[in-house]
Amino acid sequence: MKKNQKGFSLIELLIVVVIIGIIAAIAIPNLLAARRAANEGSAISSMRTLHGANVTYQSSVGNGAFAADMAALNTNGLIDSVFSSATSSANAKSGYFFAYTATAAGTKPSQFTLVGKPAVTGAVTGTGSRNFGISTDGVLYSQPASDTDLAGAAGVLTVGTATPLNN
Repeated sequence: MKKNQKGFSLIELLIVVVIIGIIAAIAIPNLLAARRAANEGSAISSMRTLHGANVTYQSSVGNGAFAADMAALNTNGLIDSVFSSATSSANAKSGYFFAYTATAAGTKPSQFTLVGKPAVTGAVTGTGSRNFGISTDGVLYSQPASDTDLAGAAGVLTVGTATPLNN
C-alpha cells in the first residue's frame, strides 16, 4: 500500500459491520416488544373509549338501548371511522381488530360485549400478545392470545381464564 493512499482497509470495514450487527441484534427485539406493548395499550384505550361511547349513546340517542354495531357509534360521532371499521385482521387498528355484539333491539336490559384480538400473533411479527374483552359492566378482561375462551355473544362476555384488569 502506498503511503499517500487514503481509505479504509477491508478489515476495518468488516469490524464496523460486525459492530453494527451486534447493536442491531440487541436493539430490534426491544423495539418489537415496545411496539407490541404500545398496540396493547391502544387496544385497552379503544375498548374503554367504546364503553364510554356506548353509555353516551344509550343515554342520548339510543332511548335506553346500546348501539346495534360500531357503525352506529361512528355515525353519531362517538368513535372514529378507523375504530368502527376495525372488525377484521385486514382492517386492524393499531394491530388489533374487534368483535362487537349487542342484544337485539327491544331486548331489555340492553347489553353489549367487545372482544379485541391481535391481528397477528407470533413471537417476532406479532402485533400483540393478549386478547381483551369488555362488556356492559365496564370490567376489562385480559388473557394470553393463545387462549381462545374469551368471547362475547348477545351481550354476555365469557371470560374463561381471563383476568380483570380494572378490579
